[in-house]
Amino acid sequence: MKVFTYSEARQNLSELLNTAQNEKVEIRRRDGSIFSIVPKTKKEKSPFDVSGIKTRATTQDILDAVRESRAG
Repeated sequence: MKVFTYSEARQNLSELLNTAQNEKVEIRRRDGSIFSIVPKTKKEKSPFDVSGIKTRATTQDILDAVRESRAG
């Protein structure tokens, strides 16, 4: 774990972020406050990858609705 003071973090932000990719980083203020920097993992996800919904509609209900919409 790497610890930066507030001033060091401000002056070396790029280094801090690079370090945070590989290990835990903390920033400490003079008043004793401590903050952790944690990288957010990027999830490769398709915009079309949506979660399903629960419904009582059957496959036949859906097919009937599609046929009805095309007939009109």
